[in-house]
Amino acid sequence: MSIAAAILVGIVAALHIFFLVLEMVFWDRPLGRRTFGLTREFAAESKALAANQGLYNGFLAAGLVWSLLSGEAGIALAVFFLGCVIVAGIFGAVTVNQKILWVQAAPAAIALALLLLG
Repeated sequence: MSIAAAILVGIVAALHIFFLVLEMVFWDRPLGRRTFGLTREFAAESKALAANQGLYNGFLAAGLVWSLLSGEAGIALAVFFLGCVIVAGIFGAVTVNQKILWVQAAPAAIALALLLLG
């Protein structure tokens, strides 16, 4: 894995750790409500769903970190987990908010391109 690809894979992993924290810890707090444009009531009602979503983001981050620590085998892992991130980002953009395409899918797509070109 090239250094540039590894750095971008690390950035995508860090983004997903950030998403985990936002969704599992801050969802119903001012930072989370402001970030996601939520009312206090909706945030309280959907807190468990957001925590579940945050957990999935944590699994994506863990897979990407695993890929960085796995030498040559890490390339296949990174391709798989970046593919998952891209699919999740496209689905989120179609079903929730187009911003997700740029915040989640685009960095993963760039990382995947660097990985496959390197």
